[in-house]
Amino acid sequence: MPEQRTIYFDHAATTALDPRVLDAMIPYFTSEYGNASSIYTLGRHAMQAIDGAREQVAEILGCRPTEVTFNGCGSESDNLAIKGLAFASQKKGNHLITSSIEHHAVLHTCQYLERFGFKTTYLAVDGYGCVDPDEVGRALTGQTVLVSVMFANNEVGTIEPVAEIGRICRARKVPFHIDAVQAGGALPIDVAALNADLLSLSAHKFYGPKGVGILYNRQGVRLLPQLQGGSQERGKRAGTENVAGIVGAATALRLAYDELPQVTPRIQKLRDRLIENVLTIPGSHLTGHPIERLPNNASFAFEGVEGESILLNLDLLGFAASTGSACTSGSVDPSHVLLAMQVPIELAHGSLRLTLGKDNTGADVDALLKVLPGIIEKLRTLR
Repeated sequence: MPEQRTIYFDHAATTALDPRVLDAMIPYFTSEYGNASSIYTLGRHAMQAIDGAREQVAEILGCRPTEVTFNGCGSESDNLAIKGLAFASQKKGNHLITSSIEHHAVLHTCQYLERFGFKTTYLAVDGYGCVDPDEVGRALTGQTVLVSVMFANNEVGTIEPVAEIGRICRARKVPFHIDAVQAGGALPIDVAALNADLLSLSAHKFYGPKGVGILYNRQGVRLLPQLQGGSQERGKRAGTENVAGIVGAATALRLAYDELPQVTPRIQKLRDRLIENVLTIPGSHLTGHPIERLPNNASFAFEGVEGESILLNLDLLGFAASTGSACTSGSVDPSHVLLAMQVPIELAHGSLRLTLGKDNTGADVDALLKVLPGIIEKLRTLR
């Protein structure tokens, strides 16, 4: 029998490598294998490829190529931004501001810095998961060296008012970092319009390779490197460059934004159909903002069921989904995002995140809607 096709609704966790991205990467695994630090021809070709990738990313973000640093992943990009700036700014102050719904790459980094004398304000959010820019302004002090707020939440999809938060920070001369890992390839990103000083991306979220992160670092905002060794990436990130991955990341980002006007409306239409029909299931609740949310994100909480049980039943039928962040999939604790949104703990245990991608079809949505109500009903009878 042919293997059952997986219907994939977990694009917030990762995406498949676009075949065109793979084509761009292959030469740097094979014939163009040089080390970019070498001065002979193969090495120069590798450096030229990195420089070209940097220029592509800079054009999309609206920044200078010298303001783009490649690294190992979105988490490393967040760490380099937050730790790098905090340690470089210790003489100025020791106060950080972030939100209570950030990815653990940000939350755990702030908690790590607290071991070194830093203090963190974790801002509350409303029932939709929105940060109030005025709360950011009120939290700023003379000791604040960094504010970090995500562009869009990875679990519930809520889009944050980052441009306004950045405007407040800019007026107070406090650097502003945006974790844009979930927004990359899904929302327009113009670092000037967002008032960003630092911004993190991860290639595997927009059909690029795993193991490549991107950090925008505005000129004049000083960071201390978090890896010691060579002088790669203008001294910001030691280690032999992943040339194939860097080329793949830039290619994927360019393709994502070239195709955004065609892809996004179609995905959003599928998402809206998914939300409308899932909410007809008794005891179902949409989590996150109903309008200001990522175009591919449909996140729910169901009364009287466990999210993990929903996933297992969907998996048996060939569907891939999530209860929330893929980085906490081994945890039995309810989502810190939902708890911060004041979702009751019993309801938070019944979370389900469905995130669509460019290859999903109306037939995929119909197939899920055919089985999900029955799964929920069956699980409730087993309690």
